[in-house]
Amino acid sequence: MLLRYLFILFIIIPIKAFALIEVDITRGNLNPLPVAVSPLSIDSESKENFKKILKKEDLGSEISIVVENNLRQSGLFNPLDKNAFLQEPDVANLKPRFEDWNLIKAQALVTGKVTFVDEKLRVEFRLWDVLAGKEMMALAFTTVPSNWRRVGHIITDKVYERLTGEKGYFDTRIIYVSEEGPKTKRIKKLAIMDQDGFNNKYLTLGNELVLTPRFSPTNQMVTYLSYFRNLPRVYLLDIETGMQEVVGDFPGMTFAPRFSPDGKKIIMSFAKDGNSDIYTMDLENRIVERITNHPSIDTSPSYSPDGKQITFNSDRSGYQQIYVMDSNGKNVKRISFGNGLYGTPVWSPRGDLIAFTKLHKGKFYIGVMRTDGTGERLLTENFYQEAPSWSPNGRVLIFYRETKTNSKGEGFSAKLWSIDLTGYNERLIQTPTDASDPSWSGLLSGK
Repeated sequence: MLLRYLFILFIIIPIKAFALIEVDITRGNLNPLPVAVSPLSIDSESKENFKKILKKEDLGSEISIVVENNLRQSGLFNPLDKNAFLQEPDVANLKPRFEDWNLIKAQALVTGKVTFVDEKLRVEFRLWDVLAGKEMMALAFTTVPSNWRRVGHIITDKVYERLTGEKGYFDTRIIYVSEEGPKTKRIKKLAIMDQDGFNNKYLTLGNELVLTPRFSPTNQMVTYLSYFRNLPRVYLLDIETGMQEVVGDFPGMTFAPRFSPDGKKIIMSFAKDGNSDIYTMDLENRIVERITNHPSIDTSPSYSPDGKQITFNSDRSGYQQIYVMDSNGKNVKRISFGNGLYGTPVWSPRGDLIAFTKLHKGKFYIGVMRTDGTGERLLTENFYQEAPSWSPNGRVLIFYRETKTNSKGEGFSAKLWSIDLTGYNERLIQTPTDASDPSWSGLLSGK
């Protein structure tokens, strides 16, 4: 089972719900909600135990920093400076003096406690509405000490959900292609990290070219394209065990496959008999089924969340546009009609939007449109950027962006960026090396 060694969750304090603070997530938020994230209190004995195990001087402060950074990066919250706090963490956790937190203009407050119990990490936290002077939520988690960063992400998810009404996306990981070396001779390896850039780990050695990794619905498996002796192969990789297997050799493949929503199939595009069409493969019996049969180039297929439809791009209209069809290849319908070339369509996990890359007048755009092609919105533009991937709540997109080189081919870089649906909150995601082809996992906690 995925991550079975990572996390044990116990909800021990009942949730108390009040119709109090609300955060508007539908537009660019020029006034993010002021929130105070108090360092989690920790007794001296627990502090010493965690210091020995994790080499952390104050684990309570470290977890609060994870929560604080997550909230800030969402663009919806403004974590206040801890130097302005008037209450000590242990006192604030028991019963906040709301007048003190009002004084520094906090509207929401996160407090908590960290303890070392039976060789485990136990974290309790509370979310308070400062203006109303009421507790909004109280939860507790128990896990192995090494999972302390995940606890911070899960706390953030709970706070985010309570204040916005939507699921969070912080207890997630991102798989991408790590790139090093000159542009003409890049070493590419599969890498995986937490969504905030920490806990980076390499999954391949860089001996062979790797492209377009994609998560399975369970987050345990990854499918990707690799060139073995200059021949394209599709692989399945178990993240937990490191075991990989070849799905098949598909000469002329254009793009690596994606999983179906139920994880039982992969969908892909490859060239056969001089033509590129879309195919599916049943992972149990390895039966391949042709979905499109057209003299054009059909590529970049992506399933709708319910598995009933597929979006893809094709030049069957004369130039590259986005299409939608039933999962059996019937009822093909073009949905993009704007100026420029459209590619890499990806269906939102919410089912309401399709993200895409657009090339127009020498610039690349990341945008979204409704599934019928209406409501096109361009979120960001640059010299070169592509490969959008959705956060599990359908609120944020991750993609990669390349820089322009000079006449000598110098200055090239590839970096991961994210942008929310408002187009307002754009941020660079730090990676140890250059990076491309990102894919966002679902929530690791599954809740």
